Amino acid sequence: MKKIFLIISLLIIIILSSAFSKIEKNKRVYDKNCVRPTQIATVLTLEESKNSINTIQVPFTGKSFVGFRGALGFKESQNRYNIVNKLGYLGKYQFGKSTLKRLKIYNTNKFLNDSEQQEKAFAALCSLNKYILRKDIRRSVGRKINGVRITESGILAAAHLGGAGSVKKYLRSHGNENFSDAFGSSIQYYMKKFSGFDVSSIEANRNPII
Repeated sequence: MKKIFLIISLLIIIILSSAFSKIEKNKRVYDKNCVRPTQIATVLTLEESKNSINTIQVPFTGKSFVGFRGALGFKESQNRYNIVNKLGYLGKYQFGKSTLKRLKIYNTNKFLNDSEQQEKAFAALCSLNKYILRKDIRRSVGRKINGVRITESGILAAAHLGGAGSVKKYLRSHGNENFSDAFGSSIQYYMKKFSGFDVSSIEANRNPII
């Protein structure tokens, strides 16, 4: 009788061990393939991403020009080079076709597939805007408008959003003329969001060459 009991007990132990082994194996597979809460990727439309920059970690940090273009590129397109939004703005920095023509870029398909050209175009546009706004930069940096401290990087970011002319109007009206784009982002918001980056490496140039 004892022998039968021992055999039954042994069989139960074997069955339970096998079951726990399968559960642990499945758990390992699940843990390997699942996404942890801190890694969940949210797919957003371009318009949603423009309004959710404060809730998503910006992949490029630091206050250098590299940090500046990384932060601005993330705000514009989540740093996607080959995207075109519903209004026809292109690439990582959401260039308009008229701006590209001013930089002597005419082949938009090639532009969308050339990350190096996009980075050069961005640097060139910053250089051009810095030249156009050179007097306003001299007069305004360090001042506060509507509680926002004016910095050179904030001015260049705002010029990327609304054009140098809109930035001039904002600064010279002491914030009363505050341009906003089709998605609700304003000159003042960009002034604040992108303040304090070191853009001293960008030289003011009337005719920047890409």
